[in-house]
Amino acid sequence: MTGGASKVTAPELRAVGILSLGFGLVGIDRFLIATMYPTIARDLHLGYGDIGTITGALALAWGAAALIMGNISDRVGQRRVLVGALVVFSLLIGGSGLATGLGGLVLVRVVMGFADGAFTPASIAATVRVSPPRRHGRNVGLQQTMLVLFGLGLSPLLVGFLLTHGVDWRKIFLVFTLPGLAVAWATWRIIPPLARRETAPSRARDDWRAVLDYRNIPLLMAGMFCWLTCLITLSAFMPSYLTDHLGLGLRQMGTVMSGIGFGAMVGTILLSILSDTIGRRPVMIIASLGALVSLIVLGLTGANVGMLFAAVFAVNFFNNALITLTVGPIATETVPLALMATASGMVIAAGELLGGGIAPIIGGYVAQRFGIAHILWLPTAMMAVGVGISMALGETNPRFTQEAHP
Repeated sequence: MTGGASKVTAPELRAVGILSLGFGLVGIDRFLIATMYPTIARDLHLGYGDIGTITGALALAWGAAALIMGNISDRVGQRRVLVGALVVFSLLIGGSGLATGLGGLVLVRVVMGFADGAFTPASIAATVRVSPPRRHGRNVGLQQTMLVLFGLGLSPLLVGFLLTHGVDWRKIFLVFTLPGLAVAWATWRIIPPLARRETAPSRARDDWRAVLDYRNIPLLMAGMFCWLTCLITLSAFMPSYLTDHLGLGLRQMGTVMSGIGFGAMVGTILLSILSDTIGRRPVMIIASLGALVSLIVLGLTGANVGMLFAAVFAVNFFNNALITLTVGPIATETVPLALMATASGMVIAAGELLGGGIAPIIGGYVAQRFGIAHILWLPTAMMAVGVGISMALGETNPRFTQEAHP
């Protein structure tokens, strides 16, 4: 779709809609387990370190898949990668409920993480391709916000309700298999099979080297380490922090945890739209400072459900906008059209392998060794680093640069 048009067309609306639903299912796939961790840990006799291992294993697989499959989707077209990933993780989400111990749960989550990681850069590139430049931020923001709305907003409320009414945690995983397969079918019908490269270098590493020549990309990779450390640490350890350290009940914990999803949803939409108007870099600076202050406030808040919800809401209001702008508009606008998914995949991989994979393992060690009360120091320190990274970024909004993708 060519840039400049102000009217939203039906093909753009349908494509962004189905890509958003698909990413919402990715969010459920990834984060549904988080609210159930206290229950699963008691049932399978897991410790804080095991929770970190499970979370980190999925993130490592996600990062590896994003790096490899992002480049592949630039070569063969996004639709094939999107549909294949949807089918795989829809079938495997039910497999999490079959695990009888740490090893089985880690194995299932690794395979699921690979499918989720394959979907992510392909979906971002597909969203940018069907959007005119003036709606890059808004459309990618809408698509990306579904991950947190579904995975960290709605699912904690649903899980908290089901667990308190005696539904076995294993059965909860099975609910989302059929919706995922339905979205896979709709994706095949709606996403056009035309976004493929006519020419390609003989080796993927040539593309990776070309992408790294753009100054923004290494900065974005470092930034994703900070943003993902914040998101994954909070989503994995906040349930235990709330129940074990602050003494909240399961229903109260689910309410506070839903602030992650709802805050991320609102912040991603509003700040992504704002970035279309005032530029990507100013919004990144505002968001990183806002997330840092909110993390400090969260660490100082006691067992007050309303205050905890507000603090968690604020942290993720800012942090998820940072994630979305980093992997979406800024990464894809930095490089040529033919390398969009490759660039997004590399940035995602850096964040997942370090912030998503290693950080929760470190967090699990910290919680196990020093106590769950100290878990918030890790994301707070990383967000302080992220403020400096945001200030070093170059502007990419087509309204303020000479180059714009169609």
